[in-house]
Formats: sequence, C-alpha cells, structure tokens
Amino acid sequence: MTPANAVITLSTGPEWLRLPLGDWAQAALDWVKVAFKGVLDVIGFVMSWLVDTLSTGLLAVPFLLLIAALALIGWAVRSWRFGVGTVITLLLIVAMDQWENAMYTLALVLIATLVAVALAVPLGIWAARSDRVSAILKPVLDFMQTMPAFVYLIPAVIFFTIGFAPGVFATVIFALPPGVRFTELGIRGVDSETVEAGYAFGATPGAILRGIQLPLAMPTIMAGINQVIMLALSMAVVAGMAGANGLGKEVVASISTLNVSQGVEAGLSVVLLAVFLDRVTAALGTPSEYPTSLRATLRRKRGIRVGAQGASSSEPASTPRPATAPA
Repeated sequence: MTPANAVITLSTGPEWLRLPLGDWAQAALDWVKVAFKGVLDVIGFVMSWLVDTLSTGLLAVPFLLLIAALALIGWAVRSWRFGVGTVITLLLIVAMDQWENAMYTLALVLIATLVAVALAVPLGIWAARSDRVSAILKPVLDFMQTMPAFVYLIPAVIFFTIGFAPGVFATVIFALPPGVRFTELGIRGVDSETVEAGYAFGATPGAILRGIQLPLAMPTIMAGINQVIMLALSMAVVAGMAGANGLGKEVVASISTLNVSQGVEAGLSVVLLAVFLDRVTAALGTPSEYPTSLRATLRRKRGIRVGAQGASSSEPASTPRPATAPA
C-alpha cells in the first residue's frame, strides 16, 4: 500500500465504520407515512384549511380598513406614534403590490405561532416542574434549533405534499424551542418565597400556577412568544420553497429568476411585518413601558374621572361655623 493510498483510506474511513443513519431515517419516515397516513392526512387538511380560511378572511377585508385596525392595535398596546408608523409601513407594502402575499404570510405565521405556543407553554411548564423532563427536553430542543431549517422540508413534503401544510409543519418545529425554553425560564424564575407563601395559605399547585407563577412569569413567556414569531417569519422563505403562497414564494421565485426588484420588495415586506409583530408582542409583555398607549390614556382618564367623582362625593357639605362666645 502506498502512502497516498493510506491517506485516502484514512480520510474516508473503512467501510465497516460506515453508519447508515440517513438510510435509517428514510426507513423511519417511510414507516411513519404508511402507519399514520390517516392521521397525517387529517393534520395536513386542518392546517391547510386554517391558513386558507384566515388568509381568505384577511383578504376579504378592505386593505384600508385592515390597516386602520392594525394601527389601532399598535396604538392600544404601545403608542400613537407606533400606530402612525404602522399605517405608513403597511401602506408601503400595498404600494409595492405585496399586500396579498403579505396576508398569506401573516396567516401562515399566525397559525404556526398558535400551534407552537399551544405546544410550547405546556411543555415549558412541565419542564419547570420536573428536572427529569427538563433534562430530556434540552437535547431535543438543541437538535430542533441547530438542525438546518431546510432539512425540515424533507419530512414535511413527504408527509403533506406541497402547499401550506408542510410550511406550517416546518415552521412549528423550527419555532417551537424558544417558547419552551422561555416558559421554563419564567416559571423557574418566580420567587420561591412567593410560591411557598401560596402553599402556606393552602393553595393547590394548580391554583399557584394560575394565580402566582404564570402571572409573574408572563413577561418572560411573552418574550418567548416574540421569539417564536420572529423565527416563524424567518421560515417564510422555507415555506415558500414548499409551495406555500406568500412572500416566501416570491423570494424563491426572485432567486430562481435573478429578479432583484421582486426579491427586494418581498424581502422588505417580510421585514415590515416582522417589525410590527415584534413591537406588538414586546408591548404585550411589558405594557408599563409604554405610557402613551391608548390603553394607558384611557386608564388615566378613567382614574381622573373616578377620582374627581370620589372627591366631590366625599367632600363634606359646608356648614355654618358655630358662633364663638366673645371674650
């Protein structure tokens, strides 16, 4: 054996050391597709129906009315400046002729976020209450976060063919881990003395979870939901590769045709949607940081009105002073 051959053998490894993980994964996917065909068909139909229904409903509303409603939401949770900025950015999407694609993407992101949050919050609570569950979930979540996003398209397309369903499936898997991690972090970060005080007063574990742990952990949980939404939007392009309508499909088409204007307009629309959703969810997590919101303004006016009424009602009626005897 020559040295060159020895180098080649050492670099490639002997044949007996070959571990066919890819073949095993292929066999596992084929088995799941056959064994759970009925369940996968139902899941795919439900996910496609949800996204189609929501996107149809969003597109049925006149765009000016929907922009006004979203701007009002932005003002209510944050500030009137953010409401004005929402109007400007959404009108920019309309001006770039990407409104319909943006609504498809928004519908996909909202459905995927709801599914991811519905799975992530219970898993995070479970992990916060059990060290064993936390130890099991951590490597699984690491795997889900570090695996390249495009790899998720392979089982998604195998299970659900082309359309919205594989896009939602891949988005949920990719965006799920931050929701679980932040929920666990928020529950574990609640002051133990506060929890012990709840037990001392005879509260059940469920009552402590609902009345103490979840309210105190809500800012952290909302931060996790914010990250879920951001990751879901980052998967818009991947969903477009799976055949889902929306901005991701426009980006994929622009790449295949080297159409710079199409890619810039679709990509900028994704950014504008991301900014709106990020600021809204951040404001929901920390409402006290935005004192100029519509909600805060109404609270202040209501407090002033109630305080004024209370002051007027509690003020004693003026009575004449009794005459004092002269010295």
